[in-house]
Amino acid sequence: MQQPFEHTVTEHGPTVLRVVRAVLGPGPDADDAWSETFLAALRAWPDLPADTNVQAWLVRVAHRKAIDVTRGARRRAQPTDILPERPATTGLPETSAPDLWAAVAALPERQRLSLAYHYLGGLRHTETAELIGGSPEAVRRAAADGIRALRRTYTPEGAPR
Repeated sequence: MQQPFEHTVTEHGPTVLRVVRAVLGPGPDADDAWSETFLAALRAWPDLPADTNVQAWLVRVAHRKAIDVTRGARRRAQPTDILPERPATTGLPETSAPDLWAAVAALPERQRLSLAYHYLGGLRHTETAELIGGSPEAVRRAAADGIRALRRTYTPEGAPR
């Protein structure tokens, strides 16, 4: 590039900071996006064409980094002062429907794995077949047999057998 990178930071840094603050609001997220913008720019600086409009390019990079920060914030846990009255026990074999989990554990291995990966893990039969071996049709059959066996041996309280 025609000028040292440090001059670019000095010249365009305030503009980039205004852009990220406008998108993210003032605070540490905007500061992080500003830093990430110039880290990305530094990596790309040696390969940047000489006729590039540097300010426009930096604003575009800053915009993308601001979007990355926004997306990252959505994935992070949000602290709260209000805690649930009791902890959730969904899916914990020792606390939620112990009879059901015992019945699942008693299934033949192939049926148990087919049920676990397909119904509990959300995998398609083809993906389950890749994991445990065999064809998708065999996995589908094993899962169906497992469900049938569970229906025969386990009924929730109050349900007719």
